[in-house]
Amino acid sequence: MEVILLEKIDNLGGLGDKVRVRPGYARNYLLPQGKAKFATAENIAEFEARRAELERAAAEALAAAEARRESLAGMVIEMKAKAGSEGKLFGSIGPGDIADAVTARGVEVEKREVRLPEGPLRQVGEYEIELHLHADVNAEIRIIVIGEE
Repeated sequence: MEVILLEKIDNLGGLGDKVRVRPGYARNYLLPQGKAKFATAENIAEFEARRAELERAAAEALAAAEARRESLAGMVIEMKAKAGSEGKLFGSIGPGDIADAVTARGVEVEKREVRLPEGPLRQVGEYEIELHLHADVNAEIRIIVIGEE
């Protein structure tokens, strides 16, 4: 199934690209989220008419993500959690907890933007956490997990 992308999608393409995707991916994700339209002649003509508007919106989103990255630069967050004597946490610290802690520090971050490739944090220590703010913008923050008995 061919679709035309209305914004940049990781590992797929950029604004205005005509790409071939699986029907389920288009039907269940790209189309309902407004990230793509079917690549019909009518939709391509409509896209070309709105191209400048969509490019401006994409540039504004990129600029906002860059500004957020600048405000996150060098941020260190200390999080306290109950832990055993060996440093293992009772429970874990996940993306939602990290997003809430960063938002409390004044920078709006959503849970889906926090990348934890090795899963939730389950040990006391220091961690470098990547935040995926935009398709082209990533930021790193440091989380220090402090155990309390």
